[in-house]
Amino acid sequence: MDKQPLPDTMLEAVRQFADPQVAHDFFVQLRWPHGVACPRMGCGSAAVAYMPKRRRWYCNECKQQFTAKLGTVFEDSPIGFDKWLPAFWLIASNRNGISSYEIARGLKVTQRTAWFMLHRIREAMQSDAFDMLTGTVEMDEAYIGGKHHNKSLAKRRELRERREARGMTNDPRDEKTAVFGMVERGGRVRAWKIPGDVSHKTLLPKMRDSIHHDATVYTDASNLYTHINEYFMTHSSVNHSIEEYVRGNVHTNNIECFWAVLKRTIGGTYIHVNPRHLDRYLSEQVYRFDERQNTDGPRFAKAVKGADGKRLTYKSLIAKA
Repeated sequence: MDKQPLPDTMLEAVRQFADPQVAHDFFVQLRWPHGVACPRMGCGSAAVAYMPKRRRWYCNECKQQFTAKLGTVFEDSPIGFDKWLPAFWLIASNRNGISSYEIARGLKVTQRTAWFMLHRIREAMQSDAFDMLTGTVEMDEAYIGGKHHNKSLAKRRELRERREARGMTNDPRDEKTAVFGMVERGGRVRAWKIPGDVSHKTLLPKMRDSIHHDATVYTDASNLYTHINEYFMTHSSVNHSIEEYVRGNVHTNNIECFWAVLKRTIGGTYIHVNPRHLDRYLSEQVYRFDERQNTDGPRFAKAVKGADGKRLTYKSLIAKA
């Protein structure tokens, strides 16, 4: 297979990946830069033979055939790489994301297929291996969800009954999904959906696992951050309730800017996000933020490379539990 160049612009990507064989070969060289090896668990043999007419390999070790999609988010997908790769480019290069309807129109697939493709791409963008944040770190929580008056009567009744059963006040934040984030000034960001109630006990494990104890931590004056002085060398806060947003070098403007872009993406592009899928939307926004210094080509290539070793089935995607 001929070595395929990395495109620099969307125009180059469209021209290059219009050929299914070229798109296939591009992914192969990204996935196996040192030569194709069997991706089956327990094998990994490099003694493989390529069958170009079927775009498959035969492993002489385990005596089975495999394609470039095996063991990736593309597995079992009938969609070719000539459509998958442009979809990766679009979501990786658009700051506010891209909707499944736009993908469906542009690639000539159904909206349901495009929606599933985007979730698989977000799965590829996720990373479980993070270095601890150092230096100056800002932390904040936010609440994601629609406006109360836009909800149906049945939904409003359900939310009211849920609040009453839990003895909660009529706080509009109770109807939204809480997310927690932290950003290293000039560096990386981390964000998660908060399971259950928002409390010090819920957030503290994330802080301790993600931030080095020598870091300087800045927050707002919320009670959620009252006791974190025990774990970090320096902690200062600003009190938004008295309109204090910046005090010298103490502020949370960077993480609040991240929330602003996230809310604009969800409210303007994706319109409705089911809370059980919110972590993937967060991963998408985190990926683009962390790769903001890269140009479109390297950012796209890193996202495609992340497809290796991950899997997301439609059944698990739509499962309610």
